[in-house]
Amino acid sequence: MLKPGWTSYAYRTVHDTTDVTKLLQPGRNAIGVRFAGAWATERFGFRTNARRVYADQPAVAVQLRIDYVDGRRTEVLSDGRWRTSTGPLMASGIYPGEVYDARAEVAGWSEPGFDDSGWQPAAPRPDIVTPRARVAPPVRRFERLPVREVITSPSGRTLLDFGQNLVGRLRLDVAGPAGTVITLRHAEVLEHGELGTRPLRGAAATDRYTLRGGALETWEPEFTFHGFRYAEVEGWPGELDPSAISAVVVHSDMARTGWFSCSDDLVNRLHENVVWGQRGNFLSVPTDCPQRDERLGWTGDIQVFAPTATFLFDCRDFLASWLADLAQEQEAAGGVVPFVVPHVLGEPRPAAAWGDAATVVPSVLHERFGDLDVLRDQFASMRAWTDLLLRLAGERHLWEGDFQYGDWLDPTAPPEYPAEAKASQDLVATAYVFRSADLTCRAAELLGDVATAAYYAESAAAVRAAFLAEYVTPAGRMMSDAQTAYALAIVFGLAPTEQHEALGNRLADLVRESGYRIGTGFVGTPIINDALTRTGHGDVAARLMVQTECPSWLYSVTMGATTIWERWDSMLPDGTINPGQMTSFNHYAFGAVADWLHRVLAGLAPAEPGYRRLRIEPHPLPGFDFADAAHETPYGRAYVRWDRSGDDVVVRATVPPGVTADVLLPDGARHQVGSGEHAWTAIAPLARPKAQRLSLRSRLAQIIDDPEGYRVLVDVLSEMDTTVADEVRTHTAWIPGRAIGELLERRAPAAVQQRIADEWDALNTARGVEVVGAQH
Repeated sequence: MLKPGWTSYAYRTVHDTTDVTKLLQPGRNAIGVRFAGAWATERFGFRTNARRVYADQPAVAVQLRIDYVDGRRTEVLSDGRWRTSTGPLMASGIYPGEVYDARAEVAGWSEPGFDDSGWQPAAPRPDIVTPRARVAPPVRRFERLPVREVITSPSGRTLLDFGQNLVGRLRLDVAGPAGTVITLRHAEVLEHGELGTRPLRGAAATDRYTLRGGALETWEPEFTFHGFRYAEVEGWPGELDPSAISAVVVHSDMARTGWFSCSDDLVNRLHENVVWGQRGNFLSVPTDCPQRDERLGWTGDIQVFAPTATFLFDCRDFLASWLADLAQEQEAAGGVVPFVVPHVLGEPRPAAAWGDAATVVPSVLHERFGDLDVLRDQFASMRAWTDLLLRLAGERHLWEGDFQYGDWLDPTAPPEYPAEAKASQDLVATAYVFRSADLTCRAAELLGDVATAAYYAESAAAVRAAFLAEYVTPAGRMMSDAQTAYALAIVFGLAPTEQHEALGNRLADLVRESGYRIGTGFVGTPIINDALTRTGHGDVAARLMVQTECPSWLYSVTMGATTIWERWDSMLPDGTINPGQMTSFNHYAFGAVADWLHRVLAGLAPAEPGYRRLRIEPHPLPGFDFADAAHETPYGRAYVRWDRSGDDVVVRATVPPGVTADVLLPDGARHQVGSGEHAWTAIAPLARPKAQRLSLRSRLAQIIDDPEGYRVLVDVLSEMDTTVADEVRTHTAWIPGRAIGELLERRAPAAVQQRIADEWDALNTARGVEVVGAQH
């Protein structure tokens, strides 16, 4: 469906090839084509700036090649002798939806002998570049989901819940009087019981079907798609039978290659949300979201998500096709990588972490699929982007003072100003100058270009030295004291190894001060847990991973999410949609943490490009009893699982034929193994800190480090006043130097303080910790 898909039409169009031999009938044959504009005629842009970028009217070209058994070949080409007409499809668009009037259907229109004398001659085809064969997989229908629940909203509207936020359209089986109009509206969430359409912005996301009348009619839209879990049905003839409507799931055809599970059901649901988010947003191009008046190939989103994407699905050809468009758009923009590819928004401007998709995505594809061709094909693009960044960094080797998205959607950023993150935008920008120079150097080495590799190695070293001088103190503190800043310095390799301990300690302190809630946006979220585990703070990473308070990965899961949200608080705890004008409930960027679940928690990663060699390094972190990951490598399925029983951790692994694995067990033991089934037992005791007595004199850090004691505090405060409880949770710096009693004196009456102290006394007694009444 939606063939041939979306490419940068101004520079690259593709064609589909289909073997139609089995469709031939004895005697005369005819070719009929149903077509609409889809992306080619869509109005792109926000609010009043929306415009058509490619064409005002849809166009189609057909070439039928006939090969005879005697070696002859003839062709039938679409030209001015072909005839065209409108049909039952009255209106169609990606954002608006489709309007279909079945009364206007014409019987036999695509069969031999049809009288098309009343139709119009085909107009001259517009000037287009010569189509190339399609590389990316086609878009297909994959499954149909039944209605889970029929809901009557407070206003009396009929709503359908399919139980899963998905991308696709509805399929109807309906009978009724001719001229009956059925209207279908789509949305991802309900807001206080009504269809939550505000996040759609200018996208109507509405389909209308007019019945021809008589027998049972089956219909689904053909040239549009929607992102939705809920649908509102209006105009259904008679009583609605839920079995008459189903949701058709649509996305690009990619083989599933990666799986993960663990002992935490909420984390498992989060991972499933990541999978659904990729399915829905890998539809012809890697989009940011599938529902509102956007659905664009934002470079920043796929830059951070590529490692997760390539583990879960075989998306090599999908992303390689998109990268070809990126290179074309970049060349047309003088080396600047546009914010979105295909480029349909404004003038291209360089932005760190977005344009770096030019260097990061090819590098990830090489690492995960072992294919040098993608680096060879994209190397000119990688160099052009890196050279631009080096020019922007100038003699100081720092990218400063330019427009940036920065650590986009840091949870502290105001709803209408998502770029106002804690991490310095200039720091983020310079970190990515280093990363792109480093990746371009490595690509040159792999391609055998020694001189070019040396140049970019020298450039990366200069940027690194400037970054350290500007942003990192000798004591290991970042001048931008934010979670993302520390994660970048550690994971990108900007800071020397001898500083990692100090940087990691401060990062862990920041996470604790925030109440073990996430404090990163698009840039920091994919790497913060890596930074913590690499610096010996796996327990902090685990606590951050299983946090359910907002902001956290699992908050959305506790709110019923079935895909990854764009914002940490896309929906507020009271069921109100975030007040910002940019809110999506299907954005995969924050789901990039799944790569850490695969590589680190479960412990399955490539040690060499294409999984020719595996790295098996499980991390049995506190809060998890087991974790496993499986990946379908080019050599067969690789699998790792660990199970904890007390201090014993049993690790099992399957290594595919022809593959070797480097194994690092939790107790530090190392092994090298070949193909086959393997098992090891390691002694890996969890740190069990001695229970400390809790009282109003306890330090804030002690409270937040004690999940049971912290829960007592929040529960008692919530009984008193949820506003106070929320203030304590979200506006407290949980530091060692202040007592909880000092905090509560200003916020809670004496009786509430006493109640908390009494509850803690009970907890102390249950733990066998001595209670001293005077401590109150």
